[in-house]
Amino acid sequence: MTGSERAGSNGPARPVSADADDPIGRIGPNAITRLVEAIGDREGADRATAVLRDAGLDAYIEALPQRMVDEAHVAALYRAAVAALGEPLAVELAAEAGKRTGDYLLAHRIPKPAQALLRVLPPSLASFVLLKAIGRHAWTFTGSGRLVVGKGHPLPVDIVGGAIAAAGPAAGPLARFYAATFQRLYRELVSPRSTVEEHLADVEGTPACRLRLAWR
Repeated sequence: MTGSERAGSNGPARPVSADADDPIGRIGPNAITRLVEAIGDREGADRATAVLRDAGLDAYIEALPQRMVDEAHVAALYRAAVAALGEPLAVELAAEAGKRTGDYLLAHRIPKPAQALLRVLPPSLASFVLLKAIGRHAWTFTGSGRLVVGKGHPLPVDIVGGAIAAAGPAAGPLARFYAATFQRLYRELVSPRSTVEEHLADVEGTPACRLRLAWR
């Protein structure tokens, strides 16, 4: 998808470049740590450990990652969660993981003065400013993929490729993780009425997560 193409059907898209120089593609550790926490809280620590082992992520059993992780590890964890727990529960836990990720970002990554400013802006302007900031750091969650922001309301936002492409049958739960993260941020910083819906899409042959952000 180029700068002249669309994310959804509501107008020309604004592509936001990700850091594609790393052929591995790396993502922030929240994509792993928050899901493991959610599984452990719901199903018990032993079940969370088993899912990590099934995913081939034994290195994270003793200590969850604190730095950027290979997007393939994220995809493997979500596939293992679907296989072990079933897709409905995996989707539910992915939503909880996304909410926790949003909580983490609000507590540790988004400066408090910026949060205060966003809360007093009109929702449409707050959304614009927030997405600009998110776009500057898109590589931290798109990995080797890319973020494409459309126009209109509901606002279409595509996460193309990256871990979504690698997740295979677990792309649905991973898409829910992304949607829940965005929704947590939007409800806190744009409007408490904000909702984010997600569905899987195909962008020029590349699997994508298509979000629809609404705040009215």
